[in-house]
Amino acid sequence: MAHTMMRSMKSGVAHTAPRHTQLNPCLTPRPIIQRCPAVATQSTSTSTTSTSVSARLPSSHLESSVKALEQLKASAVNRYATETKNSIIAMGLTIHNAPVELREKLAVPEAEWPRAIEELCSYPHIEEAAVLSTCNRMELYVVAVSWHRGVREVEEWLSKSSGVPLDELRPYLFLLRDRDATHHLLRVSGGLDSLVMGEGQILAQVKQVYKVGQNANGFGRQLNGLFKQAITAGKRVRSETSISTGSVSVSSAAVELAQLKLPSHNWADAKVCIIGAGKMSTLLVKHLLSKGCNQVTILNRSLPRAQALQEEFPDMAMDIRLMPDLMQCVQDSDVVFAASGSEELLIHAEDIVNMPRRSDAVGGVRRFVDISVPRNIAPNICAEQHAGIVYNVDDLKEVVVANKEARAAAAAEAEVLLKEEQRSFEAWRDSLETVPTIKALRAKAEAIRAAEFEKALSRLGEGMSKKQMKAVEELSKGIVNKLLHGPMTALRCDGTDPDAVGQTLANMEALERMFELSQMQATAAAARK
Repeated sequence: MAHTMMRSMKSGVAHTAPRHTQLNPCLTPRPIIQRCPAVATQSTSTSTTSTSVSARLPSSHLESSVKALEQLKASAVNRYATETKNSIIAMGLTIHNAPVELREKLAVPEAEWPRAIEELCSYPHIEEAAVLSTCNRMELYVVAVSWHRGVREVEEWLSKSSGVPLDELRPYLFLLRDRDATHHLLRVSGGLDSLVMGEGQILAQVKQVYKVGQNANGFGRQLNGLFKQAITAGKRVRSETSISTGSVSVSSAAVELAQLKLPSHNWADAKVCIIGAGKMSTLLVKHLLSKGCNQVTILNRSLPRAQALQEEFPDMAMDIRLMPDLMQCVQDSDVVFAASGSEELLIHAEDIVNMPRRSDAVGGVRRFVDISVPRNIAPNICAEQHAGIVYNVDDLKEVVVANKEARAAAAAEAEVLLKEEQRSFEAWRDSLETVPTIKALRAKAEAIRAAEFEKALSRLGEGMSKKQMKAVEELSKGIVNKLLHGPMTALRCDGTDPDAVGQTLANMEALERMFELSQMQATAAAARK
């Protein structure tokens, strides 16, 4: 009964909750207080005044009533104390609802993901955790034993790790639970929630979360399964729909934005510099080349990565420099793209205030396109004082509207695929519910077997040899295993077929009633506390 009620509660949340729930400082989640009905007894005075009209119940009826009350108490304990299925919670902020000034404060470098997972799992109500931190989003996925307490602990960690007071953070956070949380991750992996719809880099980032999680304490079974499903969903969306055709990435949007801002809209009139030689820079070079830009300066901390980039694009003339030449390269450039992994500002307003203006062909100003999070270029650079203009990832919205309209049909096809993938994940997750029942059934059978074996030994006396005792024990184990084979088979399911999962859960509930396993689990849970 506990499992049935829990599944109906989960289903209700999924249908009634919006896709994104904004947190409001005035609407702090509060624990739901569940009350069991009280059983009132009549006073003796009432019974004495009504003896003339009341009938005396038979003793068998009284015994049945007492037994029914005991069963009611036991069912109440099972319902509220032995709930085994946890909540999957997604919380964070994205480019859709939070400015880059806030996102960069919450950003967690990939090297720090294991530490963040460990810190989150150190809270008493969080069992598993994962971190997805990119230039467009910072999202946490956790498995919590308590929905409300888990939410509070994630909020506390976000505020503590970023240094942003919770009251300032809450208006920008989204909060999703169970089905809504899993659906969100599938959409993210499929590129449907990206600023540039269908972009492929987010799938690589989801894969990286899964890869890092394999060596992180706290990236547990449920999140492992969820991210595997998200990767499968992301691959299907890109292979079975046309959502990723053409140039779709943050880097391609950055190139389009910069070209749109050039007076001539022609890259032949501009000298280009790229800070960084990673994945984002690789995509920048690719799209610059496709737009007619044939020469670029690459600035990086080390030569090997920059040289590898040069080998990858032999048609692009590259001037490779190291970071000590940063200011000289900026001074000689019309358009500067920042796509490095630096967590600090690399270019400040005072660095360029005395630099000469650029040519009239580019409007006399330098254009900085900063697609790094945290940002690498000071946002207070302006055309009037510094002859420069800064654009960041939030400004890319200007060039992605047409992209979304063109891919609307493909997005609708992708949503159908995502529903299939979500159904598969939920079936697999539901199949995990049988694990505690399997363990409890085996434990109960073993306890009975061991007790009866000891009784048999005491009756047989001390004349038995060790070989005979072992034979009797093996006999008892063999009988138990044979008897358990049928029930255990009925409880095993790989989770790929939702209908089969439903039948397995029905079998689980029947076995729990027959063998009184819920009461056994409640006793074990109370003993652990």
